[in-house]
Amino acid sequence: MGLSEQKWGKVSIMRGMTKVEVAELYRGGGRGAHEARELKLTPGFVATAEGSVLIEVGHTRVLCNATVENGVPGWMRNSGRGWVTAEYGMLPRATLTRSPREAEKGKIGGRTHEIQRLIGRSLRSVVDMKLLGERTVILDCDVLQADGGTRTAAITGACTALALALGKLLQAGSLKESPLREMVAATSVGVVDGRVLLDLAYEEDSRAEVDMNVVMTSGGGLVETQATAEKGTYTRKQLDEMLDVAEAGIRELLAAQRACLAGQA
Repeated sequence: MGLSEQKWGKVSIMRGMTKVEVAELYRGGGRGAHEARELKLTPGFVATAEGSVLIEVGHTRVLCNATVENGVPGWMRNSGRGWVTAEYGMLPRATLTRSPREAEKGKIGGRTHEIQRLIGRSLRSVVDMKLLGERTVILDCDVLQADGGTRTAAITGACTALALALGKLLQAGSLKESPLREMVAATSVGVVDGRVLLDLAYEEDSRAEVDMNVVMTSGGGLVETQATAEKGTYTRKQLDEMLDVAEAGIRELLAAQRACLAGQA
């Protein structure tokens, strides 16, 4: 179902003691305006990585691998603290038309730099670097197929891979206490045709009047809120609604992370 085939229907909700019918948007796959795409987390997708997760959000697929290395960047040596960083990339045919590999161009693009930094910041916000010790954890996030929301999927998947990797260090006795204070996840939200939608697919994102990425921890703390009006402006009321919708969506992602990790315990 394309965006042009979105349909409006009627759903019943309770307001106080009164049942009323309100308009509801049905999107691709029959989901509602505030409903996320189908999510699947596959742990151990790559057997050679300390932590590995394939995250699938609708048709978007991102492979997230965690590597733990002894030592830290030069500027952190002898500090007793660790470091968490991320790398992000898209396979040439992750999109409808082939994109040349950035290695072929001889440099990393601005978009890639921006996304890598976002993923790294998001993960560092939930890690106690002192407990990690002088180790570096590298999260490689490779987009296998892109249909919108690759950076937010990468954050959600990378945190799960990070948790798996740190869990192995605990089991091996290399760590006495987990440096992972809490989980973090991310989703997109936006305004399309005047309606706030959760978890935009590419077709919706390309037509959005407002596009927003939200990164939130399991404790409810906001790590990042990136909202941009593509056409005109947006109101404070719309911003508040987008944050509320995003929070509800991220709560579902955090629950899926917990379920995935529990299955590996």
